[in-house]
Amino acid sequence: MLLPESMSRIVIVGNKSRLDEATDALYSLKVIHLIDHTVGTDEGFSIGAPRPYSEKASERLLSLRAVEKELSIDPAKTELDAPSSAKDVRAKISANSVEAIGEEVFRVLDRKSGIVQKITEEKAKKDTLTLLETIPVDLDLYAGYGSLAVLTGSVRDDPTQALAGIEAECFVSADKKMAAVFVRKAKRDDALRILTDFEYTEMSVPEGKGAVKDNIAQADSRLAALNAELDAVRKELDALKGKHAADIVALDEELSISTEKGELPLRIATSEHSFIIDAWVPTAKVTATVSGMEEKMGGNIFVEVQEDRSRSLHDVEHAEPRFKETPTKMNNGPYVKNFEYPVKLLSAPKYQELDPSIILSIFFPLFFGLMVGDIGYAIPFIILGAFGLKTAKSKDFRAIAMILFFGGLWAFIFGFFFFGEMFGMHFTGEGAPGLLTTLASDKMVSWESIFSLNFPDWFVNIFPNHGHGVSKVNDVTFLLQVSIYIGIVHILTGFAIGFYNAKIQHGMREAFFEKGGWIITFVGLVMFAWALAQGMIFGKDLMAGLPLYILLTGVVLMVIGISVSIKKEGAQAILELPGLFGNILSYARLTAIGMSKAGMAMAFNYISIVLIGAGLGGIMGIIIGLLMFCFLHLVIWVLAIISAGLHALRLQYVEMMSKFYVGGGKEYEPLEIKRKNTKIVETEV
Repeated sequence: MLLPESMSRIVIVGNKSRLDEATDALYSLKVIHLIDHTVGTDEGFSIGAPRPYSEKASERLLSLRAVEKELSIDPAKTELDAPSSAKDVRAKISANSVEAIGEEVFRVLDRKSGIVQKITEEKAKKDTLTLLETIPVDLDLYAGYGSLAVLTGSVRDDPTQALAGIEAECFVSADKKMAAVFVRKAKRDDALRILTDFEYTEMSVPEGKGAVKDNIAQADSRLAALNAELDAVRKELDALKGKHAADIVALDEELSISTEKGELPLRIATSEHSFIIDAWVPTAKVTATVSGMEEKMGGNIFVEVQEDRSRSLHDVEHAEPRFKETPTKMNNGPYVKNFEYPVKLLSAPKYQELDPSIILSIFFPLFFGLMVGDIGYAIPFIILGAFGLKTAKSKDFRAIAMILFFGGLWAFIFGFFFFGEMFGMHFTGEGAPGLLTTLASDKMVSWESIFSLNFPDWFVNIFPNHGHGVSKVNDVTFLLQVSIYIGIVHILTGFAIGFYNAKIQHGMREAFFEKGGWIITFVGLVMFAWALAQGMIFGKDLMAGLPLYILLTGVVLMVIGISVSIKKEGAQAILELPGLFGNILSYARLTAIGMSKAGMAMAFNYISIVLIGAGLGGIMGIIIGLLMFCFLHLVIWVLAIISAGLHALRLQYVEMMSKFYVGGGKEYEPLEIKRKNTKIVETEV
């Protein structure tokens, strides 16, 4: 469970004439992780060519994808109520259904494109007419002259006076931004030179007759007709989508399968008469794979196990380049499997190292719960997580739901049995000094005091700290100690995993020098820091008794550990010692996040309960105070997701996983046909 599943490398040899049968057999077993053939590695063999049917299937799939885009159909997000029979889908493909659907859809799309083009042209014409609307010239007067030139366009200002010297007649729009100049053709160039000083930009005048205003009305009428026609075409496309959507997604799935199978030879070695396939298979399934291939191929195939890949990096370093990287098949149960998601956010673990998913599944929810530590916020987390686990289909969303659910459970456990609080207020007693005070007295606000309750002794005894629960505001020293001790265990776990990884990869001696020295150094550092804390924080005498012995032992262990680590890392081992101390202190955030949330809750409770609820008094005060209470605590709840989630994740990635995790592994991807919208209803050859 801790290590990725053990892998074996097999080789499959068969007659090239039966490659299609072998391909179907490989996919049906669902365990073959193909090793791509490298050109020049096997004499007499080269990369194969796609199967004859592959090219046609690819063309049809490309055409179908174009139809999907135009009809806004996404096969990945579409799931049919009843999957289509794969045999029926293949029959439709053979009957040229893809081509027929394409012709029907693109015929309508061509009409749509024509209408859109006409609308674009008509809008451009209308825009031009709108610019000319306030020029007092009918549209048919802009053209048709033998001896006159007409210059029409935009100008910076009225050019009438400047044009007076060349006997030109100028008509200007009301805003003086458009002008129409009528001038003899012999004077056209002179008029243009003058207009240039007015930043003249010529424009084309649309054809038409009568007043410009009437032509604009006609353009509006034509646009209305075109838009109505466009709406009709869009409805026709919607009808086609409803008519063909089921067939399209089923055809897409079947053609994708055919294309993938048809291109398999591009990944294997072939000669004139045979093929060779190298692959990885989980060791536990090797026997079933060999017998399965022989059964499906009628014995006309040869399958041999080449190696059972060990975890030693020495074996990897001496393997052929194409066989160096063993795929990683993470081997986790239903609960831990959901925590593979945060691991893969970095990368998949290598085949030779321990999968940290199980460690994250323990510490991540625990850290989240400790930082939240309030049943008022925990219950919504649990409900939201449970709803996500019940309804979410995506692996990513299920992983997030799992984190919220179990993080919420830990938040409930800490919130009830450790902190004894809900929405920032303790259940019992007056609370510890420094909590909220009521307007009526100097007593502290708790659920018991607000509602004048008298909890039974058995209920009060559930909570630590004399029945009040641990205070996030007043018991800071204790909580910081708890956080640091948790961090020590967490970091030491990381070093222990790193030692184990190094042992299986290089052997015990190499593991001792690579990680053993750091474990000794870390233990010594913890002892040294503990002894210093006794003297500097708690006022004990460092020069006598237990603190002195622990201090000296810690120094000795650090010297020994650094000496061991120097052999592997050199002087860098000394420079990393302060960073290791910083890693330990980083776990103080477990308390700091809880304190910040508690501080906000105290302030919000005071605002909603004391200032508004009790301050305003009456029904209105209670209603407004209750609304403010709900809203402000919703803010804390949202911030808890972000802060607790991110900081819990950071402690996994930076403080713990950096001590052992390399990652960068290649995920195990077996040849497998995943059908969602089609199904096999009978055995087909």
